[in-house]
Amino acid sequence: MRNIPVAEVDDLDRAVLAIGTDYPQGHLLVWHEHRRAQVLYAATGVMRVETDDGDWTIPTARAVLIPPMTRHQVTMTGVSTRSLYIEPAAAPWFPRRCQAVDVSALLRALVLEAVEMEPRYPEHSRDAAIATLVLHELKNLTPLPLDVPLPSDPGLRGLCEDFLRKPAIHDPPGRWCAALNVSERTLARLFRRGTGLSFSQWRQRACILHSLRHLTAGVPVTRVAALLGYDNPAAYTAAFKKLLGRPPTAYRSL
Repeated sequence: MRNIPVAEVDDLDRAVLAIGTDYPQGHLLVWHEHRRAQVLYAATGVMRVETDDGDWTIPTARAVLIPPMTRHQVTMTGVSTRSLYIEPAAAPWFPRRCQAVDVSALLRALVLEAVEMEPRYPEHSRDAAIATLVLHELKNLTPLPLDVPLPSDPGLRGLCEDFLRKPAIHDPPGRWCAALNVSERTLARLFRRGTGLSFSQWRQRACILHSLRHLTAGVPVTRVAALLGYDNPAAYTAAFKKLLGRPPTAYRSL
């Protein structure tokens, strides 16, 4: 199925529905939720997925698992998606919070094939076997650190959201402390409690994930490093590789 709303087929008695959708550059899917669990795969481009408790950046050939009834919005940058919508009862192991995942070659092939299936595929057919195999493969995906957790504290969350719009690796904690009227020790405690990360870890992750959008758009690594305020491209590359396990050039080539 291609370019149809999931609402048109949501009530079909099938565990897995697959829909391929092509989006215009910069398209925003405003806040919404699905009854089914969703596996949102970026066949091309980069997606930014926002929820009430985090911000995920999903580059080409990766996916995000979105639990049922999770409020989210998605910004599309040159994106063509392949989505699997799964009956909650068919995937009791599905994560309770969004999770970015690597996608195996087998699952990628299965997802692309599933999009070509008739929505009401016959039971015990080849298409039904593909749907069953998809569910098996989804259990074994490798999680990726492609999310920036957001705190619930309103003041700190507002500063985090402002930072995500224009991240800078040397943004001083003192500026945050002044805005919140707290000490650096209190800021550290707020970050750890609200995000599970230290201030410096959160800042670094936010910068690296933001850079994915520039890399996949073809911006040179030296320019990306400068935009984020790194002292030199080598420092940016080292931080990128430490978080994602691959150098920035690996994402520019996708």
